[in-house]
Amino acid sequence: PYFKNGYWYISRFEKGKEYPIYSRKKGTLEAAEEIMIDVNELAKGHAYCQLGGLTVSPDNKTVAFGVDYTGRNLFKLFFKDLITQQVLADSFDYAGGAEWANDSKTIIYDTKDAVTLRNDKIWRHNLGSDHKSDVLMYHEKDETQYAFLSKTKSEQYFLINCAYTQTVEVLYLDANKPTGSFKSVRPRETDFFYEISHRDDKFLIKTNWNARNFRLMEAPVSDLRRENWKDVLPHREDVLLEGLTVFKDYLVTAERKGGLNQIHIIRWADKADHYIEIGEPTYAASLDNNPEFDTKTLRYNYASMKTPTTVVDYNMETRQKEVKKVAPVLGNFDTNNYQTEFVWATARDGVKVPVSIMYKKGLKRDGSAPCHLTGYGSYGSSYDPYFNRDKISLVDRGFVVAIAHIRGGMEMGYKWYEDGKMLKKMNTFTDFIDCSDFLVKEKYTSSDRLFAEGRSAGGLLMGAVTNMRPDLYKGIITGVPFVDVLTTMSDPSIPLTTGEYTEWGNPAVKEQYEYMKQYSPYDNLKKGTYPNMLVLTSFSDSQVQYFEPAKYVARLRDLKTDKNVLLFKTNMTGSHGGSSGRFERLKERALEYSWMMGLLGMDGSLVKQ
Repeated sequence: PYFKNGYWYISRFEKGKEYPIYSRKKGTLEAAEEIMIDVNELAKGHAYCQLGGLTVSPDNKTVAFGVDYTGRNLFKLFFKDLITQQVLADSFDYAGGAEWANDSKTIIYDTKDAVTLRNDKIWRHNLGSDHKSDVLMYHEKDETQYAFLSKTKSEQYFLINCAYTQTVEVLYLDANKPTGSFKSVRPRETDFFYEISHRDDKFLIKTNWNARNFRLMEAPVSDLRRENWKDVLPHREDVLLEGLTVFKDYLVTAERKGGLNQIHIIRWADKADHYIEIGEPTYAASLDNNPEFDTKTLRYNYASMKTPTTVVDYNMETRQKEVKKVAPVLGNFDTNNYQTEFVWATARDGVKVPVSIMYKKGLKRDGSAPCHLTGYGSYGSSYDPYFNRDKISLVDRGFVVAIAHIRGGMEMGYKWYEDGKMLKKMNTFTDFIDCSDFLVKEKYTSSDRLFAEGRSAGGLLMGAVTNMRPDLYKGIITGVPFVDVLTTMSDPSIPLTTGEYTEWGNPAVKEQYEYMKQYSPYDNLKKGTYPNMLVLTSFSDSQVQYFEPAKYVARLRDLKTDKNVLLFKTNMTGSHGGSSGRFERLKERALEYSWMMGLLGMDGSLVKQ
């Protein structure tokens, strides 16, 4: 539970139920529980149910929440009176961002373009009024940009982030004056990135201005001209500034160095600072929910491939840690039974690529172990080695599991992303192949026992490496895969296309078209042998629409000359992320894992100690 504005907020599951229950307790955890939203009730009669943003009004009397029953991220916004427990008459479509004004009567929300599903409009609604009378406050007309709504932790300002990748403009509005007009912090400029936080009379600005790995600056809200921006944390060549949270007495930043997360504590008064020690060779650590401003307690979480997600309350003054929760793992799980490593594979151009590895202690490194290797490498999204209880099932059956931290993410800083996008995208694919070769060479596994998996843009990765090195893998699992790159990027009416010209390229530009054509999985299929393949998609997926992998599989069936397995499964009720229920998702993992074990002739038995 976390504390905000006089209440403890709780999310919990009940045994046997698919979905969480959201509740609160006033003042103390010993107080009576007030149920806000039981998602199990919302889901009745629906094959798919996803709860969107849940936000309580400043006077604590009303909760706004969104629900998607389609799997296409098409949410409807509802309001519930927390005193009477009645759902109000107000309800309308929205994109997923909704924030209360400080009068607890006005709500600001965003909507999507009906065709491209691009977040493009911001509206104002007065609770109890006719939705048709809502006021349009902002319209983002640039088809390459999205308009995302948020509110500062201080609760003082609404923010509109007009962005997609690195060209950004932020607009702000006093949350005490919701009928006012949004003002721009700084007009957008190509490849000029910034994000805003608020403290006292200043905006804190995370920016790439003369700082590839980002720096933190501040400027008075009263005069935001760029000449007034002053450094709070200067740029560091070896440290990526990822995020931050602001407290009354402390600034906390999430950073990354040498491929690993770091949490940096800085006292405002004298700039005294320190880092939180995690103590494992490969791990993931991140800032948790910290809504309170005037507190010396920071909540963060950490995990590793062998350590379940652990929630810690950290006293920033005394440096004392209090473990609040360790995620439970059923069965006889013991973290001491497993070994993790953080190793470096050498790519073909000499670059060192980090790889996180886990296996059961006592494993013989003689090439006989099966291996499950995953990767992503796009959008600057780092693939951190969080705990995955599903994968314990594989490791207990003798698998090595590994993550290739390939270029295209930001594990090694912003340049790591730049070197794996646009006209350098091929590095993403060759890095993954070179990490695979490394695991074989170092006898963690062998090519006839190596499986690779990737989803979405990671599915593009799978398609590319399948074409480039079909001999290297026993099997490939590719989920909701972006495999028809040229066709999709040539159609601006498809969701996401226009915003992603800066990630993949625009096929209307000849040089970019020719480069994409080199790796687009569908366009590079040819007659020959391919590994065993399991291709998964969702019929309602709005991010990679089902016809991409369907078309890809149809052509692959025509061209493959081997007798290896090619299976195609369409989830008829799922979304880009699969099924919405927690047990249904376990069934999806069971299918994937049993497919791999079946190909290896395994009977599913656990490895004996």
